[in-house]
Amino acid sequence: MTQPPLRPPSYLQPRLKAAPTFSSTSLDTIATTTTPHVSRASSRSRQASPTRLPPPTDVSDRATTTLIRRVLCPHTHGGSGESRPIEELLPPLTSSNDVDLQLYAIIAIVVKEFVYSWYGKITQDQGFVEETVRIIAHCTRALEQRLRAVDLESLVLNEIPELVESHVMAYRTSHESIRPPPLVPDSRVVYHTLIPHPAFYPIPDSNVPAAMLEQSKNEAAYRQLLVQGVLAVLLPTEDLSNACLRTLVADVIGEMILGNGISGKACQGWLIWEGITRVLENVKARLQPEATGEEIEVDTRSRLEKSGLLSGDTENMKKHHEHSRSSLYTEIFWQSLQYGYMVFITIRFVILGLVAVSSQSTRSPSPSNSTYKSKTSATAETAKALTFRRPILSLKIFSLISHLLDLCVRMPWLCGSLSLLQYHLISSPPQVGATDGLLDKFLHRLVHTHILAPSRLPTLLHTLRTTLFPHNTLAPPTQVPSPEQQLAIRRKCAATVLGLIPPVVARRFFAVDVANSNNSEEKHADDDDDDDGTAAKAKKTKEAMLKEIEDVLDIFGDAYMNKHLVYGILELCIVRLFPEVGETGVRDLMEGRLGGDI
Repeated sequence: MTQPPLRPPSYLQPRLKAAPTFSSTSLDTIATTTTPHVSRASSRSRQASPTRLPPPTDVSDRATTTLIRRVLCPHTHGGSGESRPIEELLPPLTSSNDVDLQLYAIIAIVVKEFVYSWYGKITQDQGFVEETVRIIAHCTRALEQRLRAVDLESLVLNEIPELVESHVMAYRTSHESIRPPPLVPDSRVVYHTLIPHPAFYPIPDSNVPAAMLEQSKNEAAYRQLLVQGVLAVLLPTEDLSNACLRTLVADVIGEMILGNGISGKACQGWLIWEGITRVLENVKARLQPEATGEEIEVDTRSRLEKSGLLSGDTENMKKHHEHSRSSLYTEIFWQSLQYGYMVFITIRFVILGLVAVSSQSTRSPSPSNSTYKSKTSATAETAKALTFRRPILSLKIFSLISHLLDLCVRMPWLCGSLSLLQYHLISSPPQVGATDGLLDKFLHRLVHTHILAPSRLPTLLHTLRTTLFPHNTLAPPTQVPSPEQQLAIRRKCAATVLGLIPPVVARRFFAVDVANSNNSEEKHADDDDDDDGTAAKAKKTKEAMLKEIEDVLDIFGDAYMNKHLVYGILELCIVRLFPEVGETGVRDLMEGRLGGDI
């Protein structure tokens, strides 16, 4: 049995489509979403062992395709439909084959774990699953069309960082008080006062169970409101009029995904710290490859030492000095070589990028939401403001980094210098950092090539699938760690962050210099005591830096405050994708779609 070949892009060969549910537009980024190197690797593996079946724990494309056929197309699994490609058996979800493969894999796992567990005991009919896949395909195609009309550059680098910056400032304000401990206000009360939200009132208190119950009800009602607003825009009219189907979909999305997944788990501080640790460990593995353990040991002893003619204190002292001198020279040489290579690569990268964008007359304009036309002048002005192209240097991502690192307090001279440089690049002639300036076009190309590239979406979905569903199965339930274990998780995350920062930069940034503060008594101590004292000071220095990093990580340690941030980001994405929800309201949308029959 051979795997069916991947379909070519739609601009080379037309693809089969499901029944059209909306007016499709031309897609200009289909070619960038293909990953030919994956297909080549897959074909090589098939040629090496054409009869070997994938193991159950395999997450390759071949095993993923088999899982999709077995769950979503059981009538063709093992039969004549085995040779037909998946795109001929299932309706397309998006315009990219790779994205469809990852999305269908997630759908297959969810159906297998959460639907077949109870639906298979009732009947073997596949009509319910087929109808669910058809509705999901309709929603994803409509969502893709709306996503192409959103200014992702402004959303990801300006609006979402602005919400995170507000969260950072509100957290630090809520934990600062000039009053003595008995009169210190509750940090959650201060935070909710600064960033109010109707879903998180009243503030939950373990001593008041009634307040916790009321807050959970308000949050559940608000989740249903968000889901009903999205369904009122995405679902077809015949499916939206089905109250049973609409309620079932709303409960699944509102309770299982938003309630249990995002609000119940993703907002927990220890889970955020674990996610940061995993990401940084992957980055560290790429930057610093581990040793293989097969390094050759070199005998650095001289001929006198090998013959035994040089021994005692003289031998140890000479060995210590020679080893220190050679280690210092070697370290300086390799560091100079490394930094020189990094400077050369950086300069080459910048020069090639500037040359590439110098011939461009202007940046690509920000997309306007053509799927929805506003009827009021206020919203029209808001849409006009959203399409205004801001310089990359003026986006909120840089302000977020400054506030997150508390740069204006730790190094006010550096913060002021960077702010002055930013002002001159944007406002002073020749305005290379202003909109459509040379530097601005270079940064714009850099963002859309390395950050917002459509080709990264399949990899992101594959990582998300393997994280949520390892080995294409439901992950075992995660036990909530104890307070001591949560502190250990935070310490591990801080140590991982510190491991990626050069020691000189870390000591300078955190203003920790305990290891170099030697008093007069330590200067006259012997070598052994001096080594022990230096090791103790280095340990104190590391502990102080870890404490500073833990203070930054504590910003995301309170689940109640994190919910404000997560729901704020969710609301922002919904309003940008579905502007009519923010202007018209859910009830008016339902009445407009169903004619008052809700």
